[in-house]
Amino acid sequence: MSDSASDADAAAGLETARLLLDIKAVNFRPGEPYTLTAGWASPVYIDCRRVISFPEARRKIMRLAAEKLERGIGFDTIDAVAGGETAGIPYAAWIAEAQSKPMLYVRKKPKGFGRDAQIEGNLEEGQRVLLVEDLATDGGSKVTFVDALRGAGAEVTDIFVIFFYGAFPGAEGTMKDLGVTLHYLATWENVLKAAEEGQYFDQDAIRGVREFLNDPIGWSKAHGGRGAP
Repeated sequence: MSDSASDADAAAGLETARLLLDIKAVNFRPGEPYTLTAGWASPVYIDCRRVISFPEARRKIMRLAAEKLERGIGFDTIDAVAGGETAGIPYAAWIAEAQSKPMLYVRKKPKGFGRDAQIEGNLEEGQRVLLVEDLATDGGSKVTFVDALRGAGAEVTDIFVIFFYGAFPGAEGTMKDLGVTLHYLATWENVLKAAEEGQYFDQDAIRGVREFLNDPIGWSKAHGGRGAP
Protein backbone atom coordinates (compact mmCIF):
# COMPACT_ATOMS: atom_id res chain seq x y z
CA MET A 1 0.00 0.00 0.00
CA SER A 2 1.32 3.44 -0.93
CA ASP A 3 1.86 6.12 1.72
CA SER A 4 -0.97 8.20 0.26
CA ALA A 5 -3.40 5.27 0.41
CA SER A 6 -2.29 4.45 3.94
CA ASP A 7 -2.82 8.08 5.00
CA ALA A 8 -6.25 8.10 3.37
CA ASP A 9 -7.22 4.89 5.19
CA ALA A 10 -6.08 6.32 8.53
CA ALA A 11 -8.05 9.53 7.98
CA ALA A 12 -11.12 7.53 6.93
CA GLY A 13 -10.85 5.37 10.05
CA LEU A 14 -10.74 8.39 12.33
CA GLU A 15 -13.61 10.16 10.56
CA THR A 16 -15.75 7.00 10.69
CA ALA A 17 -14.98 6.66 14.40
CA ARG A 18 -16.09 10.24 15.06
CA LEU A 19 -19.32 9.70 13.14
CA LEU A 20 -20.09 6.53 15.10
CA LEU A 21 -19.38 8.33 18.37
CA ASP A 22 -21.58 11.27 17.35
CA ILE A 23 -24.62 9.04 16.76
CA LYS A 24 -23.93 7.10 19.99
CA ALA A 25 -23.23 3.84 18.20
CA VAL A 26 -20.25 3.30 20.51
CA ASN A 27 -20.67 2.01 24.03
CA PHE A 28 -17.85 1.96 26.62
CA ARG A 29 -18.70 -0.15 29.66
CA PRO A 30 -15.56 -1.54 31.35
CA GLY A 31 -17.44 -2.17 34.62
CA GLU A 32 -20.17 -4.26 32.94
CA PRO A 33 -18.59 -6.13 30.03
CA TYR A 34 -20.53 -7.23 27.00
CA THR A 35 -20.41 -10.84 25.83
CA LEU A 36 -20.07 -10.86 22.05
CA THR A 37 -21.61 -13.47 19.77
CA ALA A 38 -18.25 -15.21 19.40
CA GLY A 39 -18.00 -15.59 23.20
CA TRP A 40 -15.44 -12.86 23.92
CA ALA A 41 -15.95 -10.51 26.85
CA SER A 42 -15.51 -6.90 25.80
CA PRO A 43 -15.80 -3.53 27.58
CA VAL A 44 -16.79 -1.96 24.29
CA TYR A 45 -19.65 -2.56 21.92
CA ILE A 46 -20.36 -1.10 18.53
CA ASP A 47 -23.90 -0.90 17.14
CA CYS A 48 -23.53 -0.20 13.43
CA ARG A 49 -27.26 -0.75 12.95
CA ARG A 50 -27.82 2.74 14.36
CA VAL A 51 -26.29 4.23 11.22
CA ILE A 52 -29.44 3.48 9.22
CA SER A 53 -31.37 6.10 11.23
CA PHE A 54 -28.93 8.98 10.73
CA PRO A 55 -28.95 10.16 7.09
CA GLU A 56 -26.05 12.62 7.33
CA ALA A 57 -23.73 10.16 9.11
CA ARG A 58 -24.91 7.42 6.77
CA ARG A 59 -24.07 9.43 3.65
CA LYS A 60 -20.62 10.32 4.96
CA ILE A 61 -19.81 6.75 6.01
CA MET A 62 -20.93 5.36 2.66
CA ARG A 63 -18.81 7.94 0.83
CA LEU A 64 -15.82 6.83 2.89
CA ALA A 65 -16.71 3.19 2.16
CA ALA A 66 -16.85 3.80 -1.60
CA GLU A 67 -13.51 5.60 -1.57
CA LYS A 68 -11.93 2.84 0.51
CA LEU A 69 -13.23 0.11 -1.80
CA GLU A 70 -12.09 1.96 -4.90
CA ARG A 71 -8.59 2.26 -3.41
CA GLY A 72 -8.47 -1.31 -2.17
CA ILE A 73 -10.29 -3.25 -4.88
CA GLY A 74 -11.65 -1.08 -7.67
CA PHE A 75 -15.32 -1.30 -8.56
CA ASP A 76 -14.50 -2.46 -12.07
CA THR A 77 -13.48 -5.80 -10.50
CA ILE A 78 -16.88 -6.27 -8.80
CA ASP A 79 -19.97 -7.59 -10.60
CA ALA A 80 -22.41 -7.60 -7.67
CA VAL A 81 -22.66 -6.64 -4.00
CA ALA A 82 -24.10 -9.07 -1.44
CA GLY A 83 -25.28 -8.20 2.05
CA GLY A 84 -25.14 -10.70 4.89
CA GLU A 85 -28.41 -11.19 6.76
CA THR A 86 -29.41 -8.92 8.37
CA ALA A 87 -27.06 -6.09 9.32
CA GLY A 88 -25.12 -6.19 6.06
CA ILE A 89 -28.18 -5.76 3.85
CA PRO A 90 -28.62 -1.96 4.06
CA TYR A 91 -24.90 -1.33 3.56
CA ALA A 92 -24.84 -3.60 0.53
CA ALA A 93 -27.90 -1.83 -0.87
CA TRP A 94 -26.33 1.63 -0.48
CA ILE A 95 -23.04 0.54 -2.06
CA ALA A 96 -24.80 -1.25 -4.92
CA GLU A 97 -27.01 1.77 -5.62
CA ALA A 98 -24.14 4.25 -5.52
CA GLN A 99 -22.07 2.14 -7.91
CA SER A 100 -24.94 0.92 -10.13
CA LYS A 101 -24.21 -2.71 -9.28
CA PRO A 102 -26.64 -5.62 -8.89
CA MET A 103 -27.41 -6.43 -5.26
CA LEU A 104 -27.97 -9.75 -3.50
CA TYR A 105 -28.42 -10.82 0.06
CA VAL A 106 -27.34 -14.00 1.78
CA ARG A 107 -29.35 -15.80 4.43
CA LYS A 108 -27.76 -17.27 7.53
CA LYS A 109 -29.56 -20.54 6.86
CA PRO A 110 -30.99 -22.04 3.66
CA LYS A 111 -34.63 -21.47 2.86
CA GLY A 112 -35.79 -24.28 0.65
CA PHE A 113 -33.57 -26.43 -1.51
CA GLY A 114 -31.19 -26.07 -4.41
CA ARG A 115 -28.10 -24.09 -5.23
CA ASP A 116 -29.64 -20.69 -4.53
CA ALA A 117 -31.44 -21.63 -1.30
CA GLN A 118 -29.51 -19.04 0.73
CA ILE A 119 -29.22 -16.34 -1.92
CA GLU A 120 -31.87 -13.72 -2.71
CA GLY A 121 -31.59 -11.86 -6.00
CA ASN A 122 -30.25 -12.87 -9.39
CA LEU A 123 -26.80 -14.43 -9.10
CA GLU A 124 -25.17 -15.50 -12.34
CA GLU A 125 -22.51 -18.19 -12.53
CA GLY A 126 -19.00 -16.78 -12.16
CA GLN A 127 -20.01 -13.32 -10.98
CA ARG A 128 -17.43 -11.56 -8.82
CA VAL A 129 -19.29 -10.73 -5.64
CA LEU A 130 -18.27 -8.40 -2.81
CA LEU A 131 -19.66 -9.58 0.53
CA VAL A 132 -20.69 -6.72 2.84
CA GLU A 133 -21.42 -6.86 6.56
CA ASP A 134 -21.61 -4.25 9.30
CA LEU A 135 -18.69 -5.52 11.42
CA ALA A 136 -16.28 -8.37 12.14
CA THR A 137 -14.82 -9.68 15.39
CA ASP A 138 -12.94 -12.93 14.77
CA GLY A 139 -14.37 -13.46 11.29
CA GLY A 140 -16.16 -16.71 12.05
CA SER A 141 -19.62 -15.62 10.88
CA LYS A 142 -18.28 -14.76 7.42
CA VAL A 143 -17.61 -18.42 6.57
CA THR A 144 -21.32 -19.23 6.23
CA PHE A 145 -21.97 -16.35 3.83
CA VAL A 146 -18.88 -16.96 1.68
CA ASP A 147 -19.62 -20.69 1.44
CA ALA A 148 -23.21 -19.98 0.42
CA LEU A 149 -22.18 -17.53 -2.30
CA ARG A 150 -19.52 -19.84 -3.68
CA GLY A 151 -21.90 -22.78 -3.55
CA ALA A 152 -24.29 -20.78 -5.70
CA GLY A 153 -21.58 -20.11 -8.30
CA ALA A 154 -20.11 -16.77 -7.19
CA GLU A 155 -16.45 -15.83 -7.06
CA VAL A 156 -15.75 -14.22 -3.67
CA THR A 157 -12.32 -12.79 -2.90
CA ASP A 158 -13.15 -9.72 -0.79
CA ILE A 159 -15.26 -8.82 2.24
CA PHE A 160 -16.06 -5.31 3.40
CA VAL A 161 -17.20 -4.23 6.87
CA ILE A 162 -17.69 -0.81 8.39
CA PHE A 163 -16.02 -1.85 11.63
CA PHE A 164 -13.37 -4.45 12.50
CA TYR A 165 -12.68 -5.13 16.17
CA GLY A 166 -8.99 -5.67 15.37
CA ALA A 167 -8.44 -7.14 18.82
CA PHE A 168 -9.40 -10.79 19.03
CA PRO A 169 -7.44 -13.61 17.37
CA GLY A 170 -8.76 -15.71 14.54
CA ALA A 171 -9.80 -13.16 11.95
CA GLU A 172 -6.58 -13.23 9.92
CA GLY A 173 -6.48 -17.02 9.95
CA THR A 174 -10.15 -17.30 9.03
CA MET A 175 -9.76 -14.88 6.12
CA LYS A 176 -6.65 -16.70 4.90
CA ASP A 177 -8.38 -20.08 5.07
CA LEU A 178 -11.33 -18.66 3.15
CA GLY A 179 -9.04 -17.13 0.55
CA VAL A 180 -10.48 -13.65 1.00
CA THR A 181 -9.25 -10.20 1.96
CA LEU A 182 -11.03 -8.23 4.68
CA HIS A 183 -11.47 -4.50 4.04
CA TYR A 184 -12.76 -2.17 6.74
CA LEU A 185 -13.10 1.49 7.65
CA ALA A 186 -12.49 1.67 11.40
CA THR A 187 -11.20 -0.30 14.39
CA TRP A 188 -11.28 0.22 18.16
CA GLU A 189 -7.91 1.96 17.93
CA ASN A 190 -9.56 4.60 15.75
CA VAL A 191 -12.47 4.91 18.16
CA LEU A 192 -10.23 5.22 21.20
CA LYS A 193 -8.19 7.96 19.53
CA ALA A 194 -11.33 9.84 18.46
CA ALA A 195 -12.90 9.40 21.92
CA GLU A 196 -9.82 10.79 23.64
CA GLU A 197 -9.49 13.74 21.27
CA GLY A 198 -13.19 14.59 21.49
CA GLN A 199 -13.60 13.76 25.18
CA TYR A 200 -16.62 11.59 24.45
CA PHE A 201 -16.08 9.48 27.59
CA ASP A 202 -14.51 10.04 31.00
CA GLN A 203 -10.91 9.06 31.61
CA ASP A 204 -11.80 6.00 33.71
CA ALA A 205 -13.81 4.50 30.86
CA ILE A 206 -11.07 5.27 28.33
CA ARG A 207 -8.45 3.78 30.65
CA GLY A 208 -10.53 0.60 30.98
CA VAL A 209 -10.81 0.27 27.22
CA ARG A 210 -7.09 0.81 26.77
CA GLU A 211 -6.40 -1.99 29.27
CA PHE A 212 -8.63 -4.25 27.18
CA LEU A 213 -6.87 -3.32 23.93
CA ASN A 214 -3.46 -3.95 25.48
CA ASP A 215 -4.46 -7.57 26.27
CA PRO A 216 -7.88 -8.42 24.80
CA ILE A 217 -7.58 -12.18 25.33
CA GLY A 218 -6.47 -11.87 28.94
CA TRP A 219 -9.09 -9.19 29.60
CA SER A 220 -11.83 -11.39 28.14
CA LYS A 221 -10.84 -14.40 30.23
CA ALA A 222 -10.59 -12.32 33.40
CA HIS A 223 -14.09 -11.00 32.84
CA GLY A 224 -15.88 -14.29 32.17
CA GLY A 225 -15.43 -14.56 28.41
CA ARG A 226 -13.32 -16.70 26.13
CA GLY A 227 -9.63 -17.01 26.78
CA ALA A 228 -6.71 -18.10 24.60
CA PRO A 229 -7.59 -20.77 22.03
